[in-house]
Amino acid sequence: MLEKFLERTEFADYEDFMRGFKLRVPENFNFAYDVVDAWAAVEPDRRALTWTDAHGRRRTFTFAEMKAETDRTASFFASQGIGRGDRVMLILKRRYQFWLSIIALHKLGATAIPATHLLMPHDIVYRIERGRVKAIVAAGEPDIVARVQEAVDETGGAVRCISTGPAVPEGWVDFDSGLAAAAPFVRPEKVNDNEDVMLIYFTSGTTGEPKMVAHDFTYPLGHIITASYWHKLGPESRHLTLADTGWGKAVWGKLYGQWIAGADVFVYDFDKFDARDILRLLAREKITSFCAPPTVFRFLIHEDVASFDLSHLKYCTIAGEALNPSVFEDWKRLTGLSLREGFGQTETTLTLGTYPWIEPRPGSMGRKGPLYDVDLVDADGAPVADGEEGEIVIRLDRGRPTGLFREYLDDPELTARTIRDGLYHTGDVAVRDADGYYWFVGRTDDVIKSSGYRIGPFEVENALMAHPAVVECAVTGVPDEIRGQVVKATVVLAEAYRDADKEALAREIQDFVKHATAPYKYPRIVEFADALPKTISGKIRRVALREPYISRNNPEVRSEE
Repeated sequence: MLEKFLERTEFADYEDFMRGFKLRVPENFNFAYDVVDAWAAVEPDRRALTWTDAHGRRRTFTFAEMKAETDRTASFFASQGIGRGDRVMLILKRRYQFWLSIIALHKLGATAIPATHLLMPHDIVYRIERGRVKAIVAAGEPDIVARVQEAVDETGGAVRCISTGPAVPEGWVDFDSGLAAAAPFVRPEKVNDNEDVMLIYFTSGTTGEPKMVAHDFTYPLGHIITASYWHKLGPESRHLTLADTGWGKAVWGKLYGQWIAGADVFVYDFDKFDARDILRLLAREKITSFCAPPTVFRFLIHEDVASFDLSHLKYCTIAGEALNPSVFEDWKRLTGLSLREGFGQTETTLTLGTYPWIEPRPGSMGRKGPLYDVDLVDADGAPVADGEEGEIVIRLDRGRPTGLFREYLDDPELTARTIRDGLYHTGDVAVRDADGYYWFVGRTDDVIKSSGYRIGPFEVENALMAHPAVVECAVTGVPDEIRGQVVKATVVLAEAYRDADKEALAREIQDFVKHATAPYKYPRIVEFADALPKTISGKIRRVALREPYISRNNPEVRSEE
């Protein structure tokens, strides 16, 4: 399938990859027809999706079955009045109906709005009104459908509601019954143009309401690099990405690039993360490629990894937040596998990556790829030298790259602030070394300024993670009358240290960091917490940690020296 969209598919080394990667974008490209149905035509029995849940239930889909099921789903959706340009919110957790629904929406030229099941009624109201949502397809769990119903009632009740069951409230449409009664699907005469909005993600910043990131129908092609040249997938691969379908990482790792590569997408539908459970799954299901946030690996390395047969696992990738070098080293020691980091955003596809031809450097996001012209700039937009901090930007002077979002929908002012002077500003700060490797520093609003020093939270976190008492940590800046800001560390302790004297342990951790990095970077405030606040995708919510306390019950130790 790659041959349809690339002039060349094999590359000798990184330099050849950078020179030789050429993407072909068809006119009126539609992933559902040009990839899913195309696979069904040439290799109908190729496995597309393997789904299982924490209760042992299991379903598999070949590409022929995926075409048939998405045809039926598209016909059902059309019977509900959904067509080209209509916006449909998908609140489907990790249910296999997500894949049926999003592909069906593509077949109709409609717009999918994936959303997390953790949304509260006021969050759903905001998305319905701002996104002009016509229908919602939701996992039929009582608490989810109740929150959706409350939001729909508040907005006037005009939104069509579809449930995957078992809970199907009065006035809702049952997904399975709708598929069973669906008429034969007839492809619309005109489905989409490349520029049509295919996908909208509501993504939150540190301030203001969530913004609508709009991707067009060419967006899936940008994920060829994500899957084939970062995840290193091919037709024999079975790939697992740990991500809820409400997060952009789901289409990064569980859909577009993976199916272009012809891989079997493995989906584990669970509610509560358990590290041993994930290791057991990797072994039992013979997963060959695994991608997860660094947080997941922080917990995996504290299990008895050697007791699980991971011999089929050949490739591990991480994204979502920066990787601590100590986690990299521990995973390599336990499995022999390097963690290959990548960087991107909801607004992009893979922007920086540790590709197969380059040696991973612990803590580095890797190097730029051929799709995006990446650079680092200062506050005035001027390029910075190697070794200096700068904001990660994508240069647009040679045209808009495939995979970059079109705009923040209905917000031209925000779009203009982010895309200006021929640059897309990511808001992330990094350092590039002389070999072209990029090293994450923090968000532009995360960098701590203390007594005239600029301190990147990640470098302090790296030092903290090397202490045996620390399982997880997050570093933030706290306002201080004298220093402007001081460094605060919020720490989750390893089980063996949970009953220790917290004040003495905090002092020990502070002294440890003073010797592990520059002394001015040590955390003057150490707070212990049972867990760090996270998004559904596993990212640490540093905005929540900027508040004075997570909980008044959590012990905090301050140093005023």
